[in-house]
Amino acid sequence: MADLSAFPITGKWPAKNPDIIQLYSLPTPNGVKASIALEELDLAYEPHLVDFGTNAQKSPEFVSLNPNGRIPALIDPNGPDGKPIGIFESGAILFYLAEKTGKLIPKDARGRMQVLQWLMFQMGGVGPMFGQYGHFHKFAADKVTNNSYPAERYRDETRRLLGVLEGQLKHGPWLTGADYTIADIATWPWVRCLKVFYDGEADIGLDAFPAVLDWWSRAEARPASQKGLTIPARG
Repeated sequence: MADLSAFPITGKWPAKNPDIIQLYSLPTPNGVKASIALEELDLAYEPHLVDFGTNAQKSPEFVSLNPNGRIPALIDPNGPDGKPIGIFESGAILFYLAEKTGKLIPKDARGRMQVLQWLMFQMGGVGPMFGQYGHFHKFAADKVTNNSYPAERYRDETRRLLGVLEGQLKHGPWLTGADYTIADIATWPWVRCLKVFYDGEADIGLDAFPAVLDWWSRAEARPASQKGLTIPARG
């Protein structure tokens, strides 16, 4: 049985089976990246709900694994050297899982770079900008009633990024071509969030991006996506 005692986070979220991956997350656009990938890869894992309502992500135990205090994070008891390893940041987790299994990422250097480029596009652009759009459109609209600039800035940048995705997805069913990869897993939950959580479909004009909508539909219909979107289950 794996010894995870070196990870203080396991004191707050004890592992029932320390021999499998321990996932600490919440079903947000970033959080579900990890659970969807784990489901796609058919890896055994144990999910632990990190409750934002109690600021559990800021607890000393969680911060001991992710100093940035953000989900998701995980512990793999069977790391690259056969020893447990802790990983945070959703993009790093996706890359690690793809490397571990040899799946959801091409084996050739050119193909791998294509996937990594689009993964970084999500991490540096789509996630931060879509998140800011949602903040000002849905959650802080009453705080900027006399200044429309923040909402307009992030709406326009969200539209621009959707346009980049639209152009790319005209070349194939998935972001980097014929195969579904970690780049797709990283990105489509954020497009979904624009509609199902931020209520921004009409404001942004999502109908103007048909290739994006078709891609999102294909991705969400996958059995691993359907399951991963619900993990960890909210209490």
